[in-house]
Amino acid sequence: MSNWLDFLAVQARRSAQGNAQRPTTTADMRRPPPGRQSQCEGLTTEEERTFLMDTQNPSAPPRAHVRVAGNTHPDRAHRTGGLQHDNTRHTTRFVVIGNHLAQHPELSLLAIGLGTHLQSLPKGAPADIKTLAARFPEGATRIAAALRELESHGCLRRERVRTSSGRIVTRTIYCNQPAAVRQQTEQPCRESTTPAPHLPHAPRKKPARKALPAVPRPAYSGPGILQAATDLLTDLRRHDSRLLLSADDTAHLAPGVAAWLERDVAPAAVRRALTVDLPPEGVRRPAALLAHRLASQLPPPAPFRAQAAAPPPPVRHPLRNCDGCDRAFRAPAPTTHCRDCRTDLQEAA
Repeated sequence: MSNWLDFLAVQARRSAQGNAQRPTTTADMRRPPPGRQSQCEGLTTEEERTFLMDTQNPSAPPRAHVRVAGNTHPDRAHRTGGLQHDNTRHTTRFVVIGNHLAQHPELSLLAIGLGTHLQSLPKGAPADIKTLAARFPEGATRIAAALRELESHGCLRRERVRTSSGRIVTRTIYCNQPAAVRQQTEQPCRESTTPAPHLPHAPRKKPARKALPAVPRPAYSGPGILQAATDLLTDLRRHDSRLLLSADDTAHLAPGVAAWLERDVAPAAVRRALTVDLPPEGVRRPAALLAHRLASQLPPPAPFRAQAAAPPPPVRHPLRNCDGCDRAFRAPAPTTHCRDCRTDLQEAA
């Protein structure tokens, strides 16, 4: 107990000596600013000087901690779940699918699967909605929606083409890299639509119209047969309103119809060949369809027929005067009287 009292007395004398040597100021009475760590926060000046300067704070870390990376943190457990691959290299019966389709951010799962199936089909395989609906259980409505998705993102396009028989069918074309195809098609369009610097409002040029297919020509193109062919073509719109032809188209097709008429084909048969079995989806360019039919369905020439011998022209005797009544009549040379005078002579005899 005496040792503790002696320690307090020594500390009191040290404090008194320090206060005598250094006067207390207002700055010594101020507390440290907020947020600053201090061992003497909340104490008065006299109490603060009782602490020794070499006193250490046992709770302060000896050095700053180094941030541990997220993957190497000791408290982080190793991830053992997720997808694992057991790959075997394909050597036959495989198709290459790009990640732009397999991991497309906007396509639905049905559209991605349908695009994979279409890319695996051989060339010429049927890819219409009816065939796909019979192949898969999703139904025609969902398959049609998936096809529209692929078409809107450039993976699929459908074109109408004309077959050799004149029918129009739909052809499905699948693009395995739509971005490359889009870049090739957009670059020429961008260059062609940009107006010249000196012509800021230059009008766009209309694309040239594709020429009509060639039609057969008659051996002898007289004005009568060409007029009959023109009348037949003009009358087609009365039988089918879709076969309305312009004047230029009619002039181009008239020699082809004349070639049919020249081969001894009746006008009704020509009209039937041009109007029967038209495409149900409509005729986009009727003149091209008629030109194709006139050339592809041209009948062979008519068989040779010998013309019958013309009857001899009637004999016309010269005029002469009757010796009895002086009337003019026609008769062979020996006759000198007309019919009436010859009758009178026979009765008198």
